[in-house]
Amino acid sequence: MSDPTPQPIITPELISLDTSLGTSKDAVITALAQRLADAGRASAAADLAAAAHAREEQSATGLPGGIAIPHCRSESVLTASLGFARLDPKVDFGAPDGPADLVFLIAAPEGAGAAHMKLLSSLARALVKPAFVAGLRAAKSPEEIVTLVEDVLKPKPKKVAAPAASTPAAAEPVAAAPARKHIVAITACPTGIAHTYMAADSLVAAGERADVTVHVETQGSSGSTPLSPDLIASAAAVIFATDVGVKGKERFAGKPVISSGVKRAINEPDTMITEALRASLNPAAAKVGGTAVAAGAADAAGTIGWGTRLRQILLTGVSYMIPFVAAGGLLIALGFLLGGYEITDKAKDIVLDNSLTALPEGGLATYLGAVLFQLGSLAFSFLVPALAGYIAFAIADRPGLAPGFTAGAVAVFVGAGFIGGLVGGIVAGFAALWISKIGVPQWARGLMPVVVIPLFATLLVGALMFIVLGKPLAAITSGLTNWLNGLSGSSVILLGIILGLMMCFDLGGPVNKAAYAFAVAGLNVNDTASLRIMAAVMAAGMVPPLAMALASTLRPRLFSEAERENGKAAWLLGATFISEGAIPFAAADPFRVIPSMMAGGAVTGALIMATSTTLSAPHGGIFVFFAIGKLAWFLISLAIGTAIGAACVVLAKELIHRKPAVADAELAAVAA
Repeated sequence: MSDPTPQPIITPELISLDTSLGTSKDAVITALAQRLADAGRASAAADLAAAAHAREEQSATGLPGGIAIPHCRSESVLTASLGFARLDPKVDFGAPDGPADLVFLIAAPEGAGAAHMKLLSSLARALVKPAFVAGLRAAKSPEEIVTLVEDVLKPKPKKVAAPAASTPAAAEPVAAAPARKHIVAITACPTGIAHTYMAADSLVAAGERADVTVHVETQGSSGSTPLSPDLIASAAAVIFATDVGVKGKERFAGKPVISSGVKRAINEPDTMITEALRASLNPAAAKVGGTAVAAGAADAAGTIGWGTRLRQILLTGVSYMIPFVAAGGLLIALGFLLGGYEITDKAKDIVLDNSLTALPEGGLATYLGAVLFQLGSLAFSFLVPALAGYIAFAIADRPGLAPGFTAGAVAVFVGAGFIGGLVGGIVAGFAALWISKIGVPQWARGLMPVVVIPLFATLLVGALMFIVLGKPLAAITSGLTNWLNGLSGSSVILLGIILGLMMCFDLGGPVNKAAYAFAVAGLNVNDTASLRIMAAVMAAGMVPPLAMALASTLRPRLFSEAERENGKAAWLLGATFISEGAIPFAAADPFRVIPSMMAGGAVTGALIMATSTTLSAPHGGIFVFFAIGKLAWFLISLAIGTAIGAACVVLAKELIHRKPAVADAELAAVAA
């Protein structure tokens, strides 16, 4: 239903010029609230003032340039209204550059309609325009203020002049302008009335000054259009200027991010744009966590294919699983370091039957080793439940968590393992999604996400896993394990080559994550085949950043200044098994860098398998050397792969010439 014809949002009786309304912001807000109530726009001045004071306590509403915009929603507001005062003397509203002389009290009804909210957001945006602010200071009467405000709220359409006649000229070819780098941003404040939109316009304007396109999704009261997945995917970085949670944050997973409160985007937009550009070139910059998933199953299904959607769902589960794997695996490795590999058989008994005052045979090292091993084993036991739980979460949001985790636990119980977790998570997610779409009476809707959906989705997926799916999935898992254990000779070397190629293909992307998940899901200290796979995956994943660091050190003239700086950081990133350290190089020159990295990774993976090198920790690079069996061969394999990768990229750059890319110029410009 559309809004009824609204009353004027501001009238002369709501305006005070060159007057004192008190010496504190509380006094000014109270006086303006009383003026709105006296004009019949609010039922209770005290309630309106209290709501505005409460908003002020969340964050100050003073802005640079002597402006303040206290604002709120309140049930006492009868129609969206603006109270305005040009103060003498000025009053401090918390702006960084001093007190304010121009104050707008923006009052919105609790259920304000779309038309009202758009008017209020238009005013907020006008306050970042110097000409409008200057007009407010120069106005001689309340009527002039009303005219100024109405002009920005309802601008008159501009007349388009007819094109002048001209003599036809021969058409000249026009070279297409290179696409500008772009940044995406989210702005949001608690009430979504003012700061949300002012921050958006400030960032867009700052982007124009920096020759960067900024696309902003305003998560405010007057609605917004979500940023498209393609726009997000191609963005150099993301800015979160919010005082509340970001809706659909997972859409930006993996993007370099600059985060702040919403007011910083108004006060320092140029600085934030510069920081975002620098972050886009720094592989060690903070990134949005998780794995990119479109916001909402229905929305995603309507905009992307189900093949892509399924891949995103699976990668969400993998990304949430990895912290359990990393923490648990490293603790297990530390347990081996202190208690030896035989600790696996007696850790539980040692932890339960002994203490620091009653040490077991072997002393303190054995006891601490048992504690670390048992703690790591417990964390590691969440691998499959977390995988299944967050696959279901990616499909059905929070109602999918309980049935998803239960499906993963059942998969472990019946011996279906990693494959059972994948299947169980998908079944649980779609079961929860299906149940959530069943129509129920209004009184029962609150029970759906916390009782009804988890209960019946868990019952459904549990019955399917136990009665129908469990045994076949367990047989598949057992057969795969036996096949891997039976590999020898050229077969095991081929597996190493395949894993090496996958780890270097997209440097932390879906293919890389698939290989890594395959390795950690099967990691078992009593299974030599799984330890060799883990060693091959980690060593191959270390090759790209180390190879690019070596190449940029040996032949610096082949790389831009920014790439040479990235090369210095890549030494540490590679040593700690962060494949993403090579992304800046691959993004600037993918056709010469990525094949070179794959060559080095394939050689490393093959050598690890051929030499039966093992690894019992799922992360850490060279810093978990104590968990590596045949450490010398691990280092030799890594060094050979790194040298081959570096040699290939140098030769490719020397022999295969290309036209200078726009990306190279941008990298150099921002680095400078």
